[in-house]
Formats: sequence, C-alpha cells, structure tokens
Amino acid sequence: MTSTKPTPTLLPVFSLLFTATMWGVIWYPLRLLDQQGLPGIWASLLMYGSALAVGTLWFRARLVPVRHHPWLLLVMALASGWCNVAFILAVLEGHVVRVILLFYLSPLWATLLGWLILRERVGRWGVVNLVIAMAGALTMLWVPELGFPWPQDRADWYALSSGMAFAVANVLVRHLQTVSMEIKVWINWLGVVLVAVVWVLWQGGGVPATSDGAVVGAITMGLLGITAMTLAVQYGVTHMPVHRSAVILLFELVAGAISSLLLTDEAILPKEWIGGGFIILASYWSARQQHD
Repeated sequence: MTSTKPTPTLLPVFSLLFTATMWGVIWYPLRLLDQQGLPGIWASLLMYGSALAVGTLWFRARLVPVRHHPWLLLVMALASGWCNVAFILAVLEGHVVRVILLFYLSPLWATLLGWLILRERVGRWGVVNLVIAMAGALTMLWVPELGFPWPQDRADWYALSSGMAFAVANVLVRHLQTVSMEIKVWINWLGVVLVAVVWVLWQGGGVPATSDGAVVGAITMGLLGITAMTLAVQYGVTHMPVHRSAVILLFELVAGAISSLLLTDEAILPKEWIGGGFIILASYWSARQQHD
C-alpha cells in the first residue's frame, strides 16, 4: 500500500491572508517610523533597498534574462516602484480605509489597459464592472461644496495613482510571460529603490535626522516583512486560481478598516461605506469573471 503526500491546499490561502493582513496594517509601523523622523520616502528606500540586496544574492544566477526585455522591464520597474512608494505616502498622509479603497480601483484601470494594450475583450460584464467601480469612486470623492467629484488632497492622488501603477505593472506581468517570477519580484524591488532615489534627489534636503532605532526598524521591515510578504503572495497566486487569489487579497480592506478603527480616531463616512461597497463589488465580480 502506497501513500501520497497530501497537497497543502490551505497553505496558499494562509499565504495570501498573511500578505493581505500585512498590507492592511503596514501603515501603523510606517507612521511610527515617521514620528521618529524617518519620512515615508526614506522608509521605502531602506525597506526595499534591504529586500533588493537580499534578492540580488538569491536571484543573481537568474538575472541574465533581464537583458531580453530591457524597456518593458524598465516600465514595469517604474510602475511597481511608484505603486509601492505612492501607497506608502498615501497611508502616511491620508485616511487609511479611504486610501485602500481608492487603491482597489486598480481592476478598473487594469481592464482599460488590458483592452488598450493586450487587446483583451471587455465584454458586457466588463463594462458593468467599470460602471460600478466608477460609481464607487465618484461616490467617495463627491463633496457637494466642491462640485465635481475630484481627489480632495495629495493622499487621494497618491492612492489613485498607486492603483493605476499597480494595474500597469500587472498588465506587463501578464504580457511578459517568458520572464520568470523571480526576475519580476527583483524588478519590483528595484523599481521602488529607483523611484525612491529619484524622489530623494528631487526633494533635496539631505539625510533626515532620525534615530538609529528607526533606521534599524525600516531595514528589519524590509528584510523580514517586505521579503516575506512578496514571497507569500507569489506562492499564493502561483498555487491558486486567479479568481480566488484576487478575492482573498480583498481581506486587506478588512485588516485596514479594523486596524484604523482600533489604532486611530479616523471615522469612516457613510459615503465611503457606500462607495467602498461598489468598489469591492466590482473587484469581486472582476475576479470571478476571470474564472467564468
């Protein structure tokens, strides 16, 4: 009688739940670092710089194919870089739940980009999803005193542009089928470092006066947190259908909402509940359609 090793069906689920939870609560340690004098852009540079250093050692034997698609990989790096940097700056400056919800408009941008770049057919339900997502965004952004529903502050712009950049990166990930996942992860980290360095040079002002503890904390978050989150999400999406992984990753909204309610005095307005519900519904249906 022979026995076979059971397939770890729950491990991909736990991997994605871990990643979603970490992204939903990462705003809190980032704000603590910011209070210690380490701005978000410098925290991004230290976190992803340390992850990039480790990743370069791990993947160095597999990085040769980077030369095969230099321009597309550069665009993917910059898109991934802006996605992460803008998200970090958004959660530092803005309302946590609002930022996460505006970021989750990314399926809308991905659908449009997939239609424009990959020539993917949108279809009837795709159009319905676009309308629902836009209705959610307009509901959240609408302020009667200001008239047209437009982003209200810099955090809104960061959140929206982060979701757009995430969509660009995902479209390129799908397009570059011959590029290994290890290279895509490394490119992601490299992109954040490049965007952060350009931002620091553009801002000027030199190195911030912060504590050694804040620097060590940011590096530790990179070595342990960012590395673990990236590997976990890659494992999860590799061993699970896309429609399921996309829905599970929506748990980030739950983690963000609970952590912000417990750790801050931020209130979620009725229009944000309503608009967020539209956005979640559109994201869920978008994920389901990839299965159907």
